[in-house]
Amino acid sequence: MKTRKFLSKLISLLISFTCLFSFAISTNATENTSVLAGGCFWCLEHDLEDIDGVLSVESGYSGGRIENPTYKNHQGHQEAVKVTFESAEIKFEDLLKSYFRNIDPFDGRGQFCDRGDSYRPVIFYNDLEQKNIATLSVKEAAKELSVNSNKIAVRIQPKNVFWSAEDYHQDYAKKNTLKYNFYRYSCQRDRRLDEVWGINARKGADWDEGA
Repeated sequence: MKTRKFLSKLISLLISFTCLFSFAISTNATENTSVLAGGCFWCLEHDLEDIDGVLSVESGYSGGRIENPTYKNHQGHQEAVKVTFESAEIKFEDLLKSYFRNIDPFDGRGQFCDRGDSYRPVIFYNDLEQKNIATLSVKEAAKELSVNSNKIAVRIQPKNVFWSAEDYHQDYAKKNTLKYNFYRYSCQRDRRLDEVWGINARKGADWDEGA
C-alpha cells in the first residue's frame, strides 16, 4: 500500500515537472532577438526599449572582426543594439518599422551628426526568415517615402558576434538624462527624423497608414 502511494505521488510530481518544463520551453520559444545599428547606440536603445513587446535593449558593437571591442577601439564594428522581444506581442517586421522611423534611412555614411562607418545603419539578420523580412522592410520604407529602394542606405547583412558595450553606456539616457538630451538636441536627430518621416517620425505604425 505504501509503495502504491509513493508511486502515485512520484507520478504526480513527474507530471507537474513535465508541465512546468513544457511551459518554460513554450515561453522561451516566443522570445527572439535582433541586432540593429542606427547611429549612436544611446539613442537607438532609448527609442526602442519602451515599445510594447520589447523585453530589453542592450548597447554594444557588431559587424567587425576585433574581439572584445571597446568604445575607444571598435574599428570595423558598428555601434549597435541587441533587442530581445516577445514575438507573440510584436512581430519582427513591426520592430523594423519602429527602427526605420528612428533613423535616417538615406544616410549610409553615418547618422545625424555622427559620421563614419561606426555609425552607418545596418540590420543584422539571424536567419533567412529575418533576411527576407528585412529586405521587404526596405521596400516598404521606400514606398512610404516615395523613393526607389536603391535610395535606402540601410545595409542588410548576416548576424555577427554582438559584443556588449561598457556598463556606463547601458541605459545612458536614463542615467544621464541632461547630458543625453543635450547631445540629442545638438545632434539634431529629431529635427532630421521629422524632415524624413513627418508625423510618423519615431512611430511604429503600419506602413500603409502614411502621413
